[in-house]
Amino acid sequence: MIIFKWDHNLQIRLLGEAVFHLFYWMYFPFLTVYFSQELGNSTAGMLMMVPPIISTLGSLTGGGLADHVGRRPIMLLGVSIQTAMFAALALSPSAWLSYFYFIGVSLGSALYSPPSSAMVADLVPENERRHIFATFTTANNIGAVLGPALGAVLFFKYQSALLWTCALILFIYLLIMFFMIHETKPQLSNEKGDGKRHHLVFRSLWDSLKLVAYDKVFGLYILAGIFVIIPMMQLDLYLAVYVINHVPAQSLIYWGDRRFMLSSSEVFGWLLGLNGLMFVLLILPISSWLKNWTERNILLLSCALSGFGTFAVGLNTNIWYLFTITVVFTLGEIVRSPVTQSFVSHYAPARARAQYMGASGLQFTIGRFLAPLTVFISAWVPPMGVFSLLLLFSIISMILYIRVFKIYEKKT
Repeated sequence: MIIFKWDHNLQIRLLGEAVFHLFYWMYFPFLTVYFSQELGNSTAGMLMMVPPIISTLGSLTGGGLADHVGRRPIMLLGVSIQTAMFAALALSPSAWLSYFYFIGVSLGSALYSPPSSAMVADLVPENERRHIFATFTTANNIGAVLGPALGAVLFFKYQSALLWTCALILFIYLLIMFFMIHETKPQLSNEKGDGKRHHLVFRSLWDSLKLVAYDKVFGLYILAGIFVIIPMMQLDLYLAVYVINHVPAQSLIYWGDRRFMLSSSEVFGWLLGLNGLMFVLLILPISSWLKNWTERNILLLSCALSGFGTFAVGLNTNIWYLFTITVVFTLGEIVRSPVTQSFVSHYAPARARAQYMGASGLQFTIGRFLAPLTVFISAWVPPMGVFSLLLLFSIISMILYIRVFKIYEKKT
């Protein structure tokens, strides 16, 4: 589906979210450094474990509210909170207040995300959703690639100006959304009587939690996602530790007596750069190539590439070998990205679509929360033991996905 033919809701959001993500990634990767400098490493480490929890609660609540009151009001609320928190961050006189405002940014972003994804499902035919979700992912990843490079200079030298710019961009986006974006929530005949619940935030949260508890297929889907997210999150966790501690300095290229040498940390930087570049360049074409594949087969392929690719990192320390293996496990993450949203969008009933979108985020949040445990256990377990454990997680995920689709096909 060509962008110019999209509903204007999606066109506005694509541009607005792409610009905001560029600025978001200018400051986000450096917050841990900032809090470490101001509050100490141990305190900063503990504090940075809280935002994923806040994001989980925000996503579940935002999804529930969006199914009750509509997509547009919750999206406006999320952007309003982020705008106010960025302005407060720019004026913050202390690191502790900055941390409180950062939590506010995380909450606003979490409220915004489920109705945003549900809006795509509301407006786009099922056979086009993978491509649309892939396009949004590509736009966001451009910011994730360019933002840190710019933020390395701007965050520490012009921190206040950068935060004010984020607040201004969000305020402009808020105004555009308010005047130009229309509601897309399906109007269903069985919604009467919901009026008393429109302002019950805790009821919305509870309704979303029940989805995972009582929907067996969806609960298994979340569990399978958690197991495969853990290996996928290792690039900047255990793989960083492994590469820096076990991969020797070596030449990338050489001609005659001249060699272009890379240290262990520089090798890791190149692997990160390759990962980000692949996301920007390949997610759309790969989404098109696999458009005739079933979601089941794509998710199984993703698990296999991620698991065996991550395991293979420990077999050799040659830089070109590591580049090849990085391509393998990055492809596992790329093929999975659009499919997770498209599966939930057609699996969820229309009346609870945003709730399911919000609850789906549990797999990423819990996976991100558990992923650092590999760094902890690496103090007692050798590298191949850690890599074998990550491969086991991917295999478990494959088994669970097979079970999910077997039950789902029987139901349908």
